[in-house]
Amino acid sequence: MTHPYLPNTDADRAAMLQAIGVASVKELFADVPQDALYPDLKLPPAMSELDLMRELQAMAARNAHLNEHACFLGAGAYHHFIPAIVPHLVFRTEFYTAYTPYQAEISQGTLQTIFEYQSMICALTGMDAANASHYDGATAAAEAAILALNQLPERNKIVVSPTLHPEYRATIRTYLAGHDVDIVGDEDLSATLEQVMEKHLDDKTACVIVANPDFLGRVRDLKPYAERTHAAGALFVVSAYPIALGLYQPPGHYGADVVVGEGQPLGNPIAFGGPYLGIFATKEKYIRRMAGRLVGQTTDTKGRRGFVLTLQAREQHIRREKATSNICTNQALCALAACVYLATLGKTGLRRIAELCYHKAHYAARKINRLPGYRVDLRQEFFNEFVVECPRPVAEINAALREQGIIGGYDLSRDYPHLGNAMLVAVTEMNTREQIDALVRALEQSAKRKTKRRT
Repeated sequence: MTHPYLPNTDADRAAMLQAIGVASVKELFADVPQDALYPDLKLPPAMSELDLMRELQAMAARNAHLNEHACFLGAGAYHHFIPAIVPHLVFRTEFYTAYTPYQAEISQGTLQTIFEYQSMICALTGMDAANASHYDGATAAAEAAILALNQLPERNKIVVSPTLHPEYRATIRTYLAGHDVDIVGDEDLSATLEQVMEKHLDDKTACVIVANPDFLGRVRDLKPYAERTHAAGALFVVSAYPIALGLYQPPGHYGADVVVGEGQPLGNPIAFGGPYLGIFATKEKYIRRMAGRLVGQTTDTKGRRGFVLTLQAREQHIRREKATSNICTNQALCALAACVYLATLGKTGLRRIAELCYHKAHYAARKINRLPGYRVDLRQEFFNEFVVECPRPVAEINAALREQGIIGGYDLSRDYPHLGNAMLVAVTEMNTREQIDALVRALEQSAKRKTKRRT
């Protein structure tokens, strides 16, 4: 098969070489030293397939994986149960090799799954419309900032909460680099949301971006902050944890204009960091400012139900210099996994998962708080993550935990050094009581080791 943009004949290749001023491919690489052009790679002798598989399996066995380690690490990616039906459907070849859905007449299956995904995300977030997903939660947050700037072109300030995920804040800055936009709010990581809004919210603010639960696991009533943001004429953007929405009020019910989040917990494995799924949902009046694909339901000339890409200018996909965003694709396979996951659990199942996360996390927090040298602020409402103040550096504690087959929490000194020796612990439905009790015992032993060293 030929490709319209690649040289497919000798004449084509000769013409391209002539255009760049060389007579042959050899001449094209003439400036590259021979030892670099054809290096001795010192490859080992070839192996049989049987021996190669044995070696690869031995290498894989050296990895620590979640089937044999208890995991209390979250910070944006979470170990949740994935029903067997999710990979069974997602890996069917008609989905795994699905054609891009520009031509609706041959893409009805893909378009319908995207439409169902969008519908469930709207129900989950309390918003009017959701797109067909972004790359991850960080890019979704950045696109929310761009939406606000496009909606309010006379404004050039984005206010971000200090407890929005650090990688989300970094991605927002990367997306808006080179633009005349002020991104403020997280210059003082110890500041409260109240202090940030008091200092920065004004008539130049396009949007305020917060997380609920925030990066430190805390859940709060954001309705007063949404009202305050709207009074200033800005949009209110909430980054949400989708599993928590099985238990807590949807952001759309307390004033969010845009809801974003990481969809990985919805039926997608941790998978060494990706691919993931960026959730993006908004109010109806901002639909035409929304980046990414949007699938709508319609009827054909015979009254039959059908699905099409809708409400978007074609510039969004083929004339990107005129587009409001350069996002023109989506994580369709990950969105399909989320769709199957949500459909499998239903409202009752999702609430049950959320309740298990909540109660197991609070059980763990109470037990850790009783340990000498450790402290958890139990006065603060949280979902499934909480901050633990530790008696020694978290890196040392986590090293000791790994020796006992436990993956510890996130070391907050990387992003919030003012918190000192603090660990962000995540608990999901996958953590058993025995695993939690083993974590508590291991933390207690770690504290005792420090005491012995001092004496």
